[in-house]
Amino acid sequence: MKTDIEIAQATAMKPIMEIAETAGIETKYLEQYGNYKAKVDLSLLKDSQKKDGKLILVTAITPTPAGEGKTTTTIGLADGLKKIGKNVMIALREPSLGPVFGVKGGAAGGGYAQVVPMEDINLHFTGDFHAIGAANNLLAAMLDNHIYQGNSLNIDPRRITWKRCVDMNDRQLRFVTDGLGGRVNGTPREDGYDITVASEIMAVLCLANSLTDLKERLSRIIVGYTYDEKPVTAGQLNAAGAMTALLKDALKPNLVQSLEGTPAFVHGGPFANIAHGCNSVIATKMALKLGDYTVTEAGFGADLGAEKFLDIKCRYAGLTPDAVVVVATIRALKMHGGLAKTELGSENLEALEKGIPNLLRHVSNMKNVYKIPCVVAVNRFPTDTDAEVELIINKCKELGVNVVLSTVWADGGNGGTALAEEVVRLCEEPNDFSFSYELDKTIEEKIEAVVQRVYGGNGITVMPKAKKSIETLTALGFDKLPVCMAKTQYSFSDDPTKLGAPEDFTVTIKEVKVSAGAGFIVVLTGDIMTMPGLPKVPAAEKIDVDENGVISGLF
Repeated sequence: MKTDIEIAQATAMKPIMEIAETAGIETKYLEQYGNYKAKVDLSLLKDSQKKDGKLILVTAITPTPAGEGKTTTTIGLADGLKKIGKNVMIALREPSLGPVFGVKGGAAGGGYAQVVPMEDINLHFTGDFHAIGAANNLLAAMLDNHIYQGNSLNIDPRRITWKRCVDMNDRQLRFVTDGLGGRVNGTPREDGYDITVASEIMAVLCLANSLTDLKERLSRIIVGYTYDEKPVTAGQLNAAGAMTALLKDALKPNLVQSLEGTPAFVHGGPFANIAHGCNSVIATKMALKLGDYTVTEAGFGADLGAEKFLDIKCRYAGLTPDAVVVVATIRALKMHGGLAKTELGSENLEALEKGIPNLLRHVSNMKNVYKIPCVVAVNRFPTDTDAEVELIINKCKELGVNVVLSTVWADGGNGGTALAEEVVRLCEEPNDFSFSYELDKTIEEKIEAVVQRVYGGNGITVMPKAKKSIETLTALGFDKLPVCMAKTQYSFSDDPTKLGAPEDFTVTIKEVKVSAGAGFIVVLTGDIMTMPGLPKVPAAEKIDVDENGVISGLF
């Protein structure tokens, strides 16, 4: 069987100018990065007179090591829509180097439903993440330099909240002490690194509506507090202009293509377990202006990526999704039912029945909490039996939701036409889109609403440190912002071992902080970390390049 990278390398790509023409993008808006990638100028958004197309969100059940295939389904569904004659655009996030070299491998889809050039997309691409890292670390350097040069803003070095970042899984950098080696080398202090995709600048870039909005958001970023507990911003450090200069090209969406030539924007990449997990607002809005249908994806399970897509991104950008696809695999649901990964190949209706409540809770949330038309896409594997498929179909019918089998990994767009037909039908249904909470609630009430209405928990336990932060943020006037939950992706709860659809649990709130530039309150639960580590055998060990520059082992 061919690997993803072998399939991608065997497919002849079309020149990016041809893809742009398919998407209706005039040459004057294009900035080419070689033959197969281009950035699209932001002026296209202002100039376009076209009415927005339909917006389709692809999300999934709670992840397991058995895999779900959200990105693969997003691409295959778009290719399927193209096959049935629809004008369609894809909007995806850019992969982080951390997972590429860590556990997950590439993130450009799989099998015959991929975006290409997959090696470029998974590695440096057009340099967006490097620009985000540079802007983040410029702010850190200017902050420490301000303290070194006399500290006229009266910043307390013990209350600095801004971290440096690097786009790599590197646990060694979580906690560091820097500024050592004498007075000329800075002020010694405790510091730390986040992975670039968890940086507030990534969130700011992905939520900004324009270059002006980007600069204003950057200036609002809080980097720390003074000795008398007043917040200090990037604007006060006069850093926002230079940071915007570093990010001006990164803000432009990147245009690529699927294996079947469907135009795709791949832009921005915040993690969904520790950030808001969606591609950029600008790329989504541009896709809606170009296509009659835009298929986008939000990270991890629907309790994380979809919740933040709906409660944060759609709220800020004024977007209303027309349909939601919840992706599931029978293999993953059997894991939620208690089976080990080694036992997934044979029929087990009992384990599947125990695991299905996980899918049903996600589906119910989309349909009953957010009130959006919904379909379940089952990524069919050769080992899945008809009896197992029928069990899922019957259970979802009880919720009034259709189930469609998808074989896009093996068959590309042809395996996604049935799903495409159902999505087109759903897009015409009445839509009463609602949020899971209103902004006028207190910070604690908003967190509780997500835990009770989306996770299915009883409530929250707020630790003393988090309680004090909530009081401070409320006093500073940040209590009307949405909440961005940082939680394990492996469970509805904050305990990764609680699979399926756990009940009677509370979520522990350990830390609460504001991302004033992004415009949300970050809520850290359980043992969540903003800098992942590499596994015992990193994916990086399998990646190689031959003498002709051809990469292998990248998934």
